[in-house]
Amino acid sequence: MLKNTKKQHLQREIGRLVGIVFASFFFAMGYSWFLLPYNMAPGGVGGISQILYYFLGIPNGVSMIILNIPLFIISFIFIGKSFGSKSLYGMFVSSIMTDLLSFPALHKMGIISDLKPYTHILNGHKIYAMLAPEDILLSAIAGSVLLGLGLGLIFRFRGSTGGTDIPVALIKQKANLSIGTGYFIVETGIILLVAITFKAPKLLIWGYVNLFITTKITDLASEGLPYIKGAYIISDAVEEIRLQIFTKLERGVTYLNGVSGFHQRDIKILFVVLNRRQVPLLTDIVKDADPDAFMIIMDVYDVLGYGFKSRSLNLSE
Repeated sequence: MLKNTKKQHLQREIGRLVGIVFASFFFAMGYSWFLLPYNMAPGGVGGISQILYYFLGIPNGVSMIILNIPLFIISFIFIGKSFGSKSLYGMFVSSIMTDLLSFPALHKMGIISDLKPYTHILNGHKIYAMLAPEDILLSAIAGSVLLGLGLGLIFRFRGSTGGTDIPVALIKQKANLSIGTGYFIVETGIILLVAITFKAPKLLIWGYVNLFITTKITDLASEGLPYIKGAYIISDAVEEIRLQIFTKLERGVTYLNGVSGFHQRDIKILFVVLNRRQVPLLTDIVKDADPDAFMIIMDVYDVLGYGFKSRSLNLSE
């Protein structure tokens, strides 16, 4: 039994390491092909690497590695050795991929035979990007989607690309905020710094556009769609509604005691958690039992209990 457990643990860890490599391809494509050529990185170490490349000519991937060293010390101390080791691994893989998947590097390796389709002139400077400057909006969208997908998948595999992923992970773990919200908080200052450095107010706008898209895709990739709904029901027919929920939806309910604001009378409130596809049936049940019922339906991002699979990420595993 112990051998099987060790074998399963080893297989799981190998799967996560391979998954981080797979996810790093999306991360690197988003950065190298779409965002970095136009200095549109949505904050993060990638945003700071733009500044180092501009002033010192240090390749973006190398800059990411250099900037991450002190942050990893923090991750080992506050998050745990497992997350720290996978962060170290994820950082090296994603940073190396960022340089390897750049168009000049692909050309040197013989993967791309002709650089002309990817060579563009922007403000008198030669850049290498998938799309031309006139398609900068498409570059922003495509790059942000790929970057968010890569980041979210790396988190799903219990890893990190280093950099601001580490304070974001701390926010996720300590404050119980979503990963996307954590990114929005941390990256704001970096976006401002990039815009000031390049003296380009447009980069501030693009940075926030990219950040918004990236955070949404990151949440979807790491935590999945909010397929669970929660409903509060206020009605004079709570008993009938409760029975219908038991029999037709096979879901449990919880009674909450409340006081109506207008009449100041005691009322019963039903709370139920159910799958998204069951919402229309719940609506019919409530309307049939009491057309005047008041019902609030909301997204539920995680449920721990019978009949539901948790979506939470244990970053210390």
